[in-house]
Amino acid sequence: MSRNNRNNDTTRPRKSGAAKARRLLEHRKRLVSLGVSEEDVLHMPHDRIRDLLGHPKQLKRALAK
Repeated sequence: MSRNNRNNDTTRPRKSGAAKARRLLEHRKRLVSLGVSEEDVLHMPHDRIRDLLGHPKQLKRALAK
């Protein structure tokens, strides 16, 4: 048995760039469907998009700031 078979950190598949881009596109579509304008979503950083999707009930208050 080799050492890499026991170590799950080195055998775990990595996220691809295409998968990240696809996920970000889905997140943007979700925000637009929740009522945020497309232009605002395009200018948001990725972490802000994820934060807003984590608390959809507080979305209007978060965007007012």
